[in-house]
Amino acid sequence: MNSLEQLQKAEQALLQIFSKIDAQVKQNLKRVLNAFRNHQVGAHHFAGVSGYGHDDLGREILDKVFAEVMGAEAAVVRVQFVSGTHAIACALFGILRPGDEMVAVAGAPYDTLEEVIGLRGQGQGSLIDFGIRYRQLNLTKEGTIDWEALSCGMTQNTSLVLIQRSCGYSWRPSLSIAEIEKIIHLVKKQNPNIICFVDNCYGEFIETQEPTGVGADLMAGSLIKNPGGTIVNAGGYVAGRADLVEKAACRLTAPGIGSYGGATFDQNRLLFQGLFLAPQMVGEAMKGTHLTGYIFDQLGYPVNPAPFAPRRDVIQAIKLGSKEKLIAFCKAIQQNSPIGSYLDPEPAQMPGYESDVVMAGGTFIEGSTLEFSADGPLREPYVVYCQGGTHWTHVAIALEAAIEAIGPA
Repeated sequence: MNSLEQLQKAEQALLQIFSKIDAQVKQNLKRVLNAFRNHQVGAHHFAGVSGYGHDDLGREILDKVFAEVMGAEAAVVRVQFVSGTHAIACALFGILRPGDEMVAVAGAPYDTLEEVIGLRGQGQGSLIDFGIRYRQLNLTKEGTIDWEALSCGMTQNTSLVLIQRSCGYSWRPSLSIAEIEKIIHLVKKQNPNIICFVDNCYGEFIETQEPTGVGADLMAGSLIKNPGGTIVNAGGYVAGRADLVEKAACRLTAPGIGSYGGATFDQNRLLFQGLFLAPQMVGEAMKGTHLTGYIFDQLGYPVNPAPFAPRRDVIQAIKLGSKEKLIAFCKAIQQNSPIGSYLDPEPAQMPGYESDVVMAGGTFIEGSTLEFSADGPLREPYVVYCQGGTHWTHVAIALEAAIEAIGPA
């Protein structure tokens, strides 16, 4: 069976799942439209202001719309956030104080958070540099939350728990909203004052609720991932309890300025439009992950998540087993990207990552992971992480080349 026939077989097998995803897209789009309607978004909100960014009506309404969509009290949506990692760092530094303890409850954090916490690098002003203690609850051998350890894992010094929704560069199931709700319940049962913070990167619009809708005190993410709808140029967000959101905003700007500053550089229309497009774009990406998982499972490669498993983020991991296959896979994806198809990805060091990373990223927005991309760290067992996809048909075309490039396991 050639690669085209394999894709056609996969598409037929996944028709029912694709239909369910379309139904969920409709449900999520309704909550976006309701928020736009409730806050009377109009063309006048697209205008921005310069300088300090004071009295930016569009930005203020966008914050309110975003908060309603996310089921949160408040939100700050800012192009000044460099990345999701930056938004997360602002939240953590805004809330935690010397002597506080932060506990990561879903195992080791994503690579780019290691230096923020202070697990790698020294003297850069990490949380540990500022006297904040760090502890993590490791996952079970199956890669799931250790519920028994979690149920008694908080101490009197624990101020905040970090819940990483996505698997990141680890081979584990990403967390569902139901699991996040259960984590929060078990933490709050031990101490209701502990702040439950969710790294929501890659998870927005995957389900019909967000972590702040099921009890999370705060969450953060990137606008060049899901909520930017593939058209926002840069930025991130923090959403949750109003007092905590303001503390995070004070780390982005300065105490006393907080959420009241920050020019939007005439990006308001894109920010609103990206949010409007986000449910559809996420739905297409979810279809792409199912397609990728199905095909490479059929070819004999271990995949995470499994082909028919419910999606919990826009990432599909494939354990390729060799450096050569990882590089060949990324080259095939790059050659079938709209931008930079003539380039060959080469492994290189990237800021914030411990290992060299090979990345296929032929996207319109540099680094966008809601557009179709693939990357992986050059370390055993050589896993490639496929992310995003503006339409599943593009994913299918790129996968045809990837199948030819690496063959069966």
